[in-house]
Amino acid sequence: MKAIVIKEKGALEYADVECPALKCGEVKIKVSCAAVNRADLLQREGTYPPPPGCPDWPGLEVSGEICELSAEAEKSGRWKIGDKVCALLGGGGYAQYVCVPEEMVMPIPENVSDIEASALPEAFATAYLNLFIEGGAKAGDNLLMHAGASGLASVIIPMAKAFGLHVVTTVHSSDLVDTVAKLGADRIVDTSKESIVDALKDECENGRAINIAIDCLGSEKVGECFPYVAYGCRWIMIATLAGDISSVNMRTMYVKNIRLIGSTLRSKTPEVKGRILDSLVRDVWPKVSSGEIRPTIYAVMPLTDAEKAHDLLYGGKSAGKVVLTL
Repeated sequence: MKAIVIKEKGALEYADVECPALKCGEVKIKVSCAAVNRADLLQREGTYPPPPGCPDWPGLEVSGEICELSAEAEKSGRWKIGDKVCALLGGGGYAQYVCVPEEMVMPIPENVSDIEASALPEAFATAYLNLFIEGGAKAGDNLLMHAGASGLASVIIPMAKAFGLHVVTTVHSSDLVDTVAKLGADRIVDTSKESIVDALKDECENGRAINIAIDCLGSEKVGECFPYVAYGCRWIMIATLAGDISSVNMRTMYVKNIRLIGSTLRSKTPEVKGRILDSLVRDVWPKVSSGEIRPTIYAVMPLTDAEKAHDLLYGGKSAGKVVLTL
């Protein structure tokens, strides 16, 4: 089969690879679409290797059709050949076929295309993990979601609004404000003009101190924001794109009972991921089918253009998800 493989110095090549063989409890999917994630870029750079046993080529989420079942998967009766599905992967999605444990597979919600469905598993599972499991989100909470133009924010913002949260987000350029505004955030902070610290101070003074922050940026701003968050705030670090180091006033942390949480979906066990996906189908899929929550698709291009797709993310030009089609 064909796949996008990572060569020397991070070059991407559309090449022949061995088609994966089914393992115990797995299903094989003929891939229709694969969504691009920033983790794919990190894998390409050599800093985020796939878990043991996963293919070397990137890709964390796909949509497609089940074409083969292991004996165990066939016996469970959960899936059948021909089912239209999307799946969360440890890696290997940039390919014509993938094999995945049956518990990592979800039905495509009603009224959703294959392109949209490929953008659901990774981003929606990450959103659910950090909003509801790590963050304990409930209606009336105030959320800070950094990087409003990112693919993840394009999911988290409407998901949070659908469940009754007040949402503050950030963009690094005024050019992105109008695009991000369509996601429904209550306040967009253009950090080229306004400090996020000043914005959170203003929110706090107006009775909307942040209860949950989902932070992919990091940097010194983390510690600077802590005086203006709510008592019991959950500040969840999922990446540090703007810097790894911050000075934190420990007294502020314990007086305000702030919890600083590190979180990655990829490191979770298959059992935990399976529970997250089951919760998605139960709690979120009805809102996706109704159109209340929908992935924002920024660009669609063929798998052979994977390098161009990555360049969109490297350049910070993608306000939403980038999808590769086969």
